[in-house]
Formats: sequence, structure tokens, C-alpha cells
Amino acid sequence: MDDETQILIIEDDKDLREGVKILLEGENHIVIEAENGIEGLSKLNEDTDLVILDIMMPGISGIKTCEKIREISNVPVLFLTAKSQESDKLIGLMAGGDDYLTKPFSYTELLVRVRALLRRYKIYQGKKSSRNNNSIIELAGIKLDMEYNHVIVKGEEINMTDTEYQILKLLMKHPNQIFTAQSLYESVWNEPFFYNCTNTLMVHIRKIRKKIEENPQDPSLIITVWGKGYKFNEKQ
Repeated sequence: MDDETQILIIEDDKDLREGVKILLEGENHIVIEAENGIEGLSKLNEDTDLVILDIMMPGISGIKTCEKIREISNVPVLFLTAKSQESDKLIGLMAGGDDYLTKPFSYTELLVRVRALLRRYKIYQGKKSSRNNNSIIELAGIKLDMEYNHVIVKGEEINMTDTEYQILKLLMKHPNQIFTAQSLYESVWNEPFFYNCTNTLMVHIRKIRKKIEENPQDPSLIITVWGKGYKFNEKQ
């Protein structure tokens, strides 16, 4: 991982914030601290590669902070949530979060999530030296440019987070192939699948549909094959 990777942690618990900072600095990351959403937004900049964001904070909540971040940046957001806040997890993902970690968590688990999010973001943001004719996929009115990581629907570029982009790319690279929730999650998140991961995946699929489908309530592109999984339908 790039030694200059910059992580912004927005957390009102000073002990937790400092513990995470020590851990991440030990991995050669630059860590910027903020104790609330307002301060965090003021410290977010173009060099930020990841935001670790507590949901429950005084003043502006983590959910609202994430919505503000999404107005200006596609930087990955890892939510920290309390164990009892199951609904907040889904709300956080709908607000633009990429993943969540339930408190209390192990530092090993935190590092796994951080590494996965940073790896996808670096790939998503990466630049290539020459254009490859095989870098463009066009299916069912959707154009996906894998060199510049653009998604274009009816001539208009669609703004996507890196997680949404990686899901769509995988489905479009293998049209009409059914991916189980487990295979799709493990391919994109690059970590083991557990039962509660299904909700995370469903929220991201729903967000993608809102961005590319004419009628997200009756999708024709990303199809749910009941009892089996998801597929991208190239036959329109």
C-alpha cells in the first residue's frame, strides 16, 4: 500500500480514535483526526483516501456527514456502528457508505476492512498509460469504461462509489451469468461472506438500480433470480 495513504477518522470517542490512529500509523498510513462531523468535513480534502466515520455523534450525525461527503467526493466511507443499531447500518449504506464495522471490533477486523476499501479505491482511481480497446463494455444501453472507471447511461456519466462500480463491472463482464450473493460479495469485498452481508449487498444493488434503471422498482438490467442470486441482463 502507498506509504502516503491518508485516512480521516471522525469519532467522538477520544480513546477509540487514538487507538485506531496508532494502529493505522503502524501500517504506514497518515491519519487525520476529527471529533465530530463538522470538523471532519473541514479536514476532508482531495488527498483523503478513506474516511472512518462513527454513526452516533453529537451535533451532525455520521449519516448526515456521509451525505455531505458524497456531495463532493467518492472517497470510501467505513461506518462504525453500535451493535444494536441494525437499522442505522442500512441507513448508512443508503447514505453513501461503502461498508460498516460493528463495535466492539477487533483491530484485525478493522485492518481487513481498511485494506479492502483502500485496494478497491486505488484501483478505481488508478490511471493507465495507454488505452486498451478491450477496456470498454457496452451492454443494454450501458457503457462501462474500465480504463477511466466511467459509467455512462444514455450519454450521461453516472456518479458511482467505487463499491457500486466494482459490483456493476463484475456483473457486466459476465452478462447473464448468475452470481450468488456470496460469490458477488466475496469477489467485490474480498473477504468471507456471512449471513448479515446479504443486507449490505442488497443495499448496494438497490443504489445501482436507482442510477442505471429506467424503473428501479421493476429492474430490467440487474435482475434478481430468486433463490439463486443476481445477473446483468443483456437481452433487452
